[in-house]
Amino acid sequence: MKIALVARHVTLPARPAGQHQVGQHCADQYCAEHATHVLGLGRALAGQGHRVVIYAPKSSPRMPDNATLGSRLTAQYLPAGAYATVGADDGQTHLGAFGGELAARWRKTAPDIAHAFGWTSGLSTLLAAREVGVPVVQTFGSLAVTEQRCGIVGPHDKARQRLEGGLAKSVAGVLASTTQEIGDLARIGIPGSRAAVVPCGVDTARFEPQGRAARRHEQRRLLHLGPMADHQRIDVLIKALTELPATDLVIVGGPVPEDLKSDLTCKRLGKLAAGLGVADRVSFTGQVGEDELASLLRSADLLVSAARHEPLGLAPLSAMACGTPVVATSVGAYDDAVIDGTTGLLLPAGRPEMLARRLRDLLATPMKMTAFGIAAADRARSRYSWDRIAAETLAAYERFGSRHAPPGTRTAAGTSAARGLAAEGKRAA
Repeated sequence: MKIALVARHVTLPARPAGQHQVGQHCADQYCAEHATHVLGLGRALAGQGHRVVIYAPKSSPRMPDNATLGSRLTAQYLPAGAYATVGADDGQTHLGAFGGELAARWRKTAPDIAHAFGWTSGLSTLLAAREVGVPVVQTFGSLAVTEQRCGIVGPHDKARQRLEGGLAKSVAGVLASTTQEIGDLARIGIPGSRAAVVPCGVDTARFEPQGRAARRHEQRRLLHLGPMADHQRIDVLIKALTELPATDLVIVGGPVPEDLKSDLTCKRLGKLAAGLGVADRVSFTGQVGEDELASLLRSADLLVSAARHEPLGLAPLSAMACGTPVVATSVGAYDDAVIDGTTGLLLPAGRPEMLARRLRDLLATPMKMTAFGIAAADRARSRYSWDRIAAETLAAYERFGSRHAPPGTRTAAGTSAARGLAAEGKRAA
C-alpha cells in the first residue's frame, strides 16, 4: 500500500556531528508530540512493507525538498507560502497553497490513502484528495471541543470547532487518539460508526526498563513530562511536595534548556517553589532527546501528572515502557493507558487535594511500586508497541477507505465543499 501521512511538522534526520541542523520550530505545545507520533507510525508502517511518504510544510528555505527517514520511508517538505513557525492555528502555512502542492504531487503518483494529523493539515489534505480521488482519514490529536471542556480557551475556538466538525464529516473516517475523544466527536455530530480509537504508540526498543538511568540523589524522585502549560497543573505538583519530605520533582519539557531562565512560566513556577520552601527539590530540564528522556524516566520512582487534558499520551506510555508507574488524573490518554491499581493510580479530575495523600501512601510501599512498574512495562509492550498500533491503523485504513469512492470519481460538489472548508480555515487560523 502507498500511504501518505500529512503533518504540520516532522523531524529531520540528524546530521553528522559538526554539521548545522536545519529544522522546524514548533509554536504549538503539542507539535513535537505530533511529530513523534507521525514518525513512529511511519516507521512501523514502512517496517510492515508499505511505502510511506510524510508530507509537511517547509518552515525554512534551507530545509531540503526531500529526506530519507528509513527503508520505504521518506519525507517531502513542501512550499506553502511564507515560511513560518509550525503551529496548530498558524494561518501563515497557507492551507490552500499546501493543499495545491499536495494535489500536484498526487496527480503524478497518487497514494492509496492519505492520513492527516491536526485539523489544519486535514483541511489541506482534504482539498488535495478531492482533486485526485484519494480517501482521507483524520487524526485530530486535540479537539477544540475537548479543550473547551477542559477549560483551555483559545482565540479561535468557535470557528475551529465548526471546521473540525465539517472536516470530520467530510473525511472517510476519524482515528481518535483516546476513548474520551470518541465522546467528544459525538458532541460535534460524528457517530461512532465514523470513528475508531487508534492510540499513539511508543518505541519499546528505546523506552524499556533495562538501560542507563540518570544519576539521582538518595531522595525519592517524581517526574513530570509535558509542556509547561497552565492546564498541566504543575503548580499542584509543586504544592504537593510540601507534604512529601525527602522527595524531589523533576519537570521535563517546555522550552529548550538555554531558554529556561527567560521563560515566564518557568520563572513563575520557580517563584512558587521558593515561596513554599521546596525550591531545592524542584528542577527543570527543558526539552531533552529521547535517549536522555529514557534515562530520566528509569531514574524516577513515579511519573506524576495533575493535568486537565492529555490528548496523545506520550508521557504515560514512555514512562510505562521504562517500567515507571504513573499517578495521574483520569483524563484523556491517562485514562486509557493507566490501569488503576495495576500499572499506577488514577485520581478524579478536579480533586488536587487527593494527590499528595495518594503519592505519600504509594511511596511508602516500595513493593507495590515495583509490582506496578512490572505491570506497566508489560502493558506498554503488549498494547502500545508501534507494530500493534500500525496494525490497528491499517485495519482502520481498510475499514474507512473501502467506503470512499475510487480514484477518478471526483465530484464538483465534493471539491467545492473541500475548497470552502479550506477557505474558511484560512480565515480562522
